[in-house]
Parts: sequence; C-alpha cells; structure tokens
Amino acid sequence: MQGPHDPYIRVRAAREHNLRNVDVDIPRDALTVFTGVSGSGKSSLAFGTIYAEAQRRYFESVAPYARRLIHQVGVPKVGEITGLPPAVSLEQRRSSPTSRSSVGTVTTLSNSLRMLFSRAGAYPEGAERLDSDAFSPNTAAGACPECHGLGRIHRTTEELLVPDPALSVRQGAIAAWPGAWQGKNLRDVLDALGYDIERPWRELEQKDRDWILFTDEQPVVTVHPVREAGRIQRPYQGTYMSARRYVLHTFADSKSRTLRTKAERFLTAEPCPVCGGSRLRPEALAVTFVGRTIAELATLPLTELARVLHEGPGDEPARVLTADLLARIATVTELGLGYLSLDRAAPTLSSGELQRLRLATQLRSGLFGVVYVLDEPSAGLHPADTDALIVVLDRLKASGNTVFVVEHHLEVVRHADWLVDVGPRAGEHGGRVLHSGPPERLAEVAESATRRFLFEAGAGPRRAVREPSGHLVLGPVTRHNLRGLTARLPLGVFTAVTGVSGSGKSTLVGAITEELPGVERLVTVDQKPIGRTPRSNLATYTGLFDVVRKLFSATDEARARGYRAGRFSFNVAGGRCETCQGEGFVSVELLFLPSTYAPCPECHGARYNPETLEVRHGGLTVAEVLDLTVEAAAEVFAGTPAALRSLGALLDVGLGYLRLGQPATELSGGEAQRIKLATELQRQHRGHTLYVLDEPTTGLHPADVEVLMRRLHDLVDAGHSVVVVEHDMDVVVDADWVLDLGPGGGDEGGRIVAEGTPAEVARAAGSRTAPYLATTLGRATRTT
Repeated sequence: MQGPHDPYIRVRAAREHNLRNVDVDIPRDALTVFTGVSGSGKSSLAFGTIYAEAQRRYFESVAPYARRLIHQVGVPKVGEITGLPPAVSLEQRRSSPTSRSSVGTVTTLSNSLRMLFSRAGAYPEGAERLDSDAFSPNTAAGACPECHGLGRIHRTTEELLVPDPALSVRQGAIAAWPGAWQGKNLRDVLDALGYDIERPWRELEQKDRDWILFTDEQPVVTVHPVREAGRIQRPYQGTYMSARRYVLHTFADSKSRTLRTKAERFLTAEPCPVCGGSRLRPEALAVTFVGRTIAELATLPLTELARVLHEGPGDEPARVLTADLLARIATVTELGLGYLSLDRAAPTLSSGELQRLRLATQLRSGLFGVVYVLDEPSAGLHPADTDALIVVLDRLKASGNTVFVVEHHLEVVRHADWLVDVGPRAGEHGGRVLHSGPPERLAEVAESATRRFLFEAGAGPRRAVREPSGHLVLGPVTRHNLRGLTARLPLGVFTAVTGVSGSGKSTLVGAITEELPGVERLVTVDQKPIGRTPRSNLATYTGLFDVVRKLFSATDEARARGYRAGRFSFNVAGGRCETCQGEGFVSVELLFLPSTYAPCPECHGARYNPETLEVRHGGLTVAEVLDLTVEAAAEVFAGTPAALRSLGALLDVGLGYLRLGQPATELSGGEAQRIKLATELQRQHRGHTLYVLDEPTTGLHPADVEVLMRRLHDLVDAGHSVVVVEHDMDVVVDADWVLDLGPGGGDEGGRIVAEGTPAEVARAAGSRTAPYLATTLGRATRTT
C-alpha cells in the first residue's frame, strides 16, 4: 500500500517525445541508471518527464512575480507522478560558457580564494584593505583598466593592414578596409580630405600613413563622386574612419562571423602591457598570500594549489578560510580534475569536465532528500577516473539523496542498485520500459540491446592489425601541458590516442593541420553544435533539404503555380507562415509570468502557409516531410539517389531515429558530431583523407558504438586514415595503433607513455591505460 512514506517514485502514463504511455516505479534513496540506445527515450523519461515535473511543482510554490525570472522547462506529458522529491539536474549543457567564465567561477572556488586574500592576505605597508570584489577581473573594482579584465589586448600594425605597399590606396593597399561601396566611400573621403590616393603606399610620408591607418579622429567632409555615364551622383557628407578603428569596431561589434573572422586576420592578441596578462589592477596584485599574488595561485593546478595553501599562516582568519578552500578543492580533485587551474577558461573544457565541476559544487552543498538527475557523468572520463566518479555517486546517495543517472558506461551500469532499460530501439521503435529492477535481472530480457553488452564477455574476433602506408610527424608541440612533444602517427590505419583526462590528447591531435607533410586532406569532426538556433536542423545542415525543395518545385502542382525551390524554405518570405515567420511557434507574453512558447495559431506548427502546403510530393506536404524520421524518409525517397546519399550516410552512423526537421538546439554533442561525420561521408572524394575525431563514442550506447566503428573502419579499408581520441577500451582494442599519453593529467601528463599495437600497449609499465586495455583484450580473447 502507498502510504505517506512511499519508498518509490511512481510514474504513470508518460508520453513525452516517443514514450508510449510508460508506467514505471523507481526506488528512492538508491542509485538508478537509465540505459538504452541513443534516441530510445531514456532522457525523455529521466529529464523530460521526472525532472521536468519536479521543476514544475517547484515553480508552483514560487510567487508569480518571481516565476517570470526563472527559465521554465514546460509541463511534461504525463498522467501523474507520486512520491517525487525536489530535483537537481546536472545536464551536459550545449551552450558555450563565456570567455570570462573559468574553473574558478564555475566551482565558486574563486570566491573563496578572493575572500582569503581580502581577509588574510599580506598587504604592503600603509595599503588600504581591499574588498573581495577588488580581486576579481570580472568586476569594475578589480579589472585592469587597460584590458578591462580580459588579460589580452588586440593590436594591429602597418604591415598587417597594408600587406602590399607597392599598391596605391585607390588600388586597395589598405587590405583591412571593407569591399564594395563602403570601401570606395572611405577612399573617396580620404581623397576629399586631400590625401594622395593614386601614389604607391610606400611613397607616402610616414606621418600621412600613420594618420590614415591609426587616427582616432572621424572628420566629416563633402564628397563629390566621380561622374559616371548614365548615373546621377550627388555630393554627400562622408565620415572618415581609420583602418585600425574599422578593424577593432568590426571585431568587437559585428554580428557577422565572416566579417569578424576577416577583421581578426589584421589583429594580433598579446598579453596586456599593464597587468602582464593577470587581468587585475595593480592594487590587487600588490597583495600576497604565502608570497604569491592571487593571479599566480590561479595558474597552479588544483593539486599544487592545495599543497601551497597548506603552507599558509596559522592565524585564525587564514586557518578557517584555508580549511574551507582545501575542502572545496578536495571534492574537485576527487573527481579526477586536479590537473585544472582556477584560471582555465570554461570554453576550453569538455562538456564532461564542466559537468563534473558542477557535480563537485553540489557535493559541497550538503543537500539531502533530493533527486539528482545526471546526464552521462562518465562522458570524457578515462576508466581510471570512472572509479572515482562511482565513489562520488555513492557519497551523494549516502547523504540521503536519490541519484538518477542516464549512462552508457558499463562499469557505472553494473554498479547501479536499480536499472531502467528503455527501448528496444530508437525513435518510434523505442519508448517502452523493457526492464525496471535490479541490474542482474536484465539478463532475462531478450529484447534489450543493453543485455548483450552487460552479460556477454567481449565481442567477436578481432581484425588483423593493418600495416601503415606512411607516417605523419607531429610537433614539436608546445601548448597547455605539452612541452616540445613530437609524435609519429601512422597513416592508412586506425589510430587511438588514449590517456587520463587532462593528459594532453586533444591538444596533441589539435596540432594536426592540413599544412603537415603527408596530409592531403584533413577532416576534423568535433562535438560543437551544428547550429545556434532552431532554424538550423538536420535536413538543412546536411544539404538534404536542398534536394527536397527541388523535388517539391518539380511537381506538376508547383510548376502550374510557378513555385520555385525557394517557396519551400521556411527561412525566407514567400512560402512560410508569416505569423510565426517559419518558426512553427510564437512567443506568448503573460502578465507577471514568463513568456512561453505555443504552437503558431495560424499554421499550428507546420511553418508554412496553406498555399504551400497544397503542394504534395509522394502524398506528403513539405511540413510532413520535415516530420519524418531519417529511417522513414529513406523509404519515401528510395527513388531519389541525391536524397538517399544523405539519408544513407545518416543511417550508417546510427541516426535513423532523428527527425529531418529536428532543431539543432535539441541535439546532443555526440549527435552533432555524427551528423558532421555523415555530411562528410556523403561527399565523394578521391585521394587520401585524414579523419580526426575527438571522443566519437561520447553519449553512445555500445550498440551504437558498433555501428559507428564499422563505418570508421570502412573508411580505413577504403585507403583513408582515422585518428580518434578515445576512452572506450572496446574501441581502443580494435585499433591498429595506440598512442598513450600521461602518465597523469595536467603537469603530470603531456608525455608519450606507450605506443604500439593494443597488445603491446596493454603490457606497458607505467601506463594507466594498460591494465584496462589488458582486461578488455583478455575478455575478447576468451570469446574467440
């Protein structure tokens, strides 16, 4: 009987996304792992239903005025949920942190360090005690006035702005100026100001050259354009802007990425001459603790920072503040992140590192009686670090909390108290709970895609190791923790780069460029989003939608109406619904409540106007085509080779469950990476290509990893080279060559610990990867 202290969270009739009226009971005060192939519905159950309902109930208790200040997750489609405590979500956020965000700000460790300097720092004699804000580069009180707390300033030189001094201004000597009318206008204004724009640049006087390029003056002058036959051109008032001013203004303020990229070519970024890159005012840098400034301590790896702080003075304020700081640092280092420094910029961190930093912050919060919902906390973790993660999850549970984890890592799955397996496959072929109970009972569920990987040792026979067709010499690389490292990567084979988090793997493969001897063509596939707005989607990114629009414009109905391909785009006026401007939804402003999104009252989410929707191809409107999954679209467009090329590539990388019109903002990092790979695979190239992938299996179920690896090995068999940064030992075991970095992270890493075939690296002494690789090899050998 369900009393007031029901030990279960009971979900009834969950219908979010592809969930099919799911009923499930999950125990409280336990570690529950949600498994299933990508797109099966596990995140829809954990985040879209259970967490969303907990948030909705919390918002109900908040004053209406305050509610509008909080981002609401919407009302989930579920019958009812009972026994649900408050919830905290730790998702892998897709949005990029700002350049001012750092490890210190994400963990709030910077706040504690600033307080330590404010209260217990050694001040110069006679100096006034500073508030903690004065030690932050992100406040007006602390930021260096020259670089505004960024630590770097952008400068330009005559050589950058005028690459060819043999040209005259009229001929385009000032390469940094814009093209078209805007550039002509600046040249005409300069001519009207009395400067010679016909003479070669090098023949102009230096003072004139300096004024043209660097003046901050913006004189206004009457311009009399040169008359052209058949055109009436009246005099106008033109304003002059120097080349430096134009470049800095464009780089700082332009909304166009292309213009900003062009402007950046004419700038150099260098440490600020006033603060030396420390980002702080001189008054803050005059204060020390254990003989070091706050900027110096912020550059130390956290493990080293903890050692330095232990040497601090023993007086009461210093002792109390240091003890608090050391306890906070300990939770971060426990999660395998001791190699990070406080000033490490957040945009340079992986999504897994960011999530673990937030997890460390939660550990210190001391909450209990809460449901923690985590999204793949093992993402980007070496097997050695996963052991530490499991300890932390157990600590959260031991503190009296319920822990829900959406996870693919089999060690985390095996450690669960309770397992919820969703499937059996993705999209419309998933959405059912196949098992909810102790992990060992999943062995009885034949339909489960997880069962085989959890209970059957190893995979099939290993392929023969391929022989390289050549070698690529990388380096010497000096960046982050790599100090003059040189590496030889074999070509024509599958190479896995391994090592603990922070050992320098991504830094090393990031040094591979198209300019290196042996690289004919380079394709780098990362996990950055494929678009920043809902207007960007799977179909538009892969180019598939261009084919679809041409097919619709070629129908008899479209021809009779004079509709061209542009008519079937939701991004331009004409065929789209103008009420929502092709978005499919509108923002509804509510008094005292946050604005919310609702389906467009005109097109009801279809994005197009009624006339456009009267045109059909294969019995479907263009809106219905966008609603098809990749798998369904492959059947609809079976007779169209151009469409099948894109769809086949998407199916090959295991994305058959995604809808063609799925907004880019809804895709995970792993999905975005596989879409990029599929887009690349559909291009038919002759000649050798080097593919570089950074953790391609992140966010993938082992069954999806098999599909992806098959495709990557096909590329190698076709004569190409593949280099992956990888933590999944099943992938590494199947590589031809392994390059293991380490032995640790940060300053303890950055060296090649072992290299060779998987069997050779598995025997390497001093490698933290070797024991896990040996175990996986042993499992595989037993089954062959």
